[in-house]
Amino acid sequence: MNDDPKNNIIVVMKRTSRPLYTWRTGLVLAGFLALGCTPCARAEPAIEGCRIFPSDNIWNVPVDSLPADARSDDYVDTIGRTTGLHPDFGSGFYDGGPIGIPYNVVSGAQARVSVAFDYADESDAGPYPIPAAPLREWGSDHHILIIDRENAILYELYAAEKQQDGTWRAGSGAIFDLNSNALRPDTWTSADAAGLPILPGLVRYDEVSAGEIKHAVRFTAPETRRAYVWPARHYASALTGSRYPPMGQRFRLKADFDITSFSSAVQVILRAFKKYGIILADNGSSWYISGVPDERWDNDVLHELSRVTGNDFEAVDVSSLMVDPDSGQARQAAALHPEIRANGSTGTVVIAGSQSLSIAVSLPDGSSSGANADWWLIAIAPSGIYYCVYPGLWFGAAGLDLVQPAFQGALFNLPSTGALSISGLAAGTYHFYFGVDRLMNGILDYDYLDYASVAVRVE
Repeated sequence: MNDDPKNNIIVVMKRTSRPLYTWRTGLVLAGFLALGCTPCARAEPAIEGCRIFPSDNIWNVPVDSLPADARSDDYVDTIGRTTGLHPDFGSGFYDGGPIGIPYNVVSGAQARVSVAFDYADESDAGPYPIPAAPLREWGSDHHILIIDRENAILYELYAAEKQQDGTWRAGSGAIFDLNSNALRPDTWTSADAAGLPILPGLVRYDEVSAGEIKHAVRFTAPETRRAYVWPARHYASALTGSRYPPMGQRFRLKADFDITSFSSAVQVILRAFKKYGIILADNGSSWYISGVPDERWDNDVLHELSRVTGNDFEAVDVSSLMVDPDSGQARQAAALHPEIRANGSTGTVVIAGSQSLSIAVSLPDGSSSGANADWWLIAIAPSGIYYCVYPGLWFGAAGLDLVQPAFQGALFNLPSTGALSISGLAAGTYHFYFGVDRLMNGILDYDYLDYASVAVRVE
């Protein structure tokens, strides 16, 4: 057998083990599009209908396929290799106040007030739409976060205090356009030490209960370097040793970390740590994870996070995603353009049961040649879902989450290649899909998937 992956994949596409009409019955499901799977499209995180930065913002972009940072081991050792994560949010009270960083949502009509700043030279002057009784972080940092949902503007204050005369004073303040990827001016702080917004990095109960966190999460470390990396804009340390992590450093939970023994809510959080990672945004206790206080949190469940230690994380090099050092926009992988045809045509093809059917696939786009990927060849027939696995065997599946890739390996230009040739199909509609996703892990990852489909109606 030729081990050249180009030859292998072509062989896979040419061979089948049995005709469609003899495949074993599986659970009938709708096709990819009916499941709402749009190639390479991600919905942005949102609060009350207001999106929290564009989908291509660095906060909202997966980092699970990026290389580890060269100093990952040093950074993990410095923060604490055996130290467990700590959820710095929850329900109830601690030391007299709510646990976590709350936020306020106001309308565009909310009255604006002036704020005096201790660090006025690195603060946005405002005014700020502070409500009469704003939710404010308990403890020393006293952050106030405010979303103007109608104008999609985020206002954040650090060390905010209402004075006896009714005016407001704060250490620093920052204003962010949630429809923009613009960063703070270089070297400027924000309401956070790294010069980043706080709100997009908070774990919220609603997104956990919905089953998915679609953004990176903020965390703290006790010792950081006198440096910052994109997208951070500011440092808060005099330490210069290379073992200290810089502000803005991204980390992720290692891909092979087993999350199955954790409660379902914690699994949602851990999946986000694998996919989107965590961002070092402030000086503080080791591996303290930021979130929003909510009476619906179960603190005992959240403290399962303490079983996850620094050793389970690795630092990530996100530099390849940077489009512009002054923008939070992250470079997106170029779209691939798989093709699949039935009897030489795309769209919906109509044939009689006595006619032959030929399926051919191709991948003409070589812009990502060499990148590893999962290759998929899937059919949804009246009798169920089926997938092809090298060396050309077809299997039934009870759902799309149970299919396996046809091939795993580097992308290359695949010329038009026969995938199936049969006749005598029973009446009904057959959907065929050919696609690739660039997260090679044997899982059908819709966030990374480019695919094409063709429908065949047998009359």
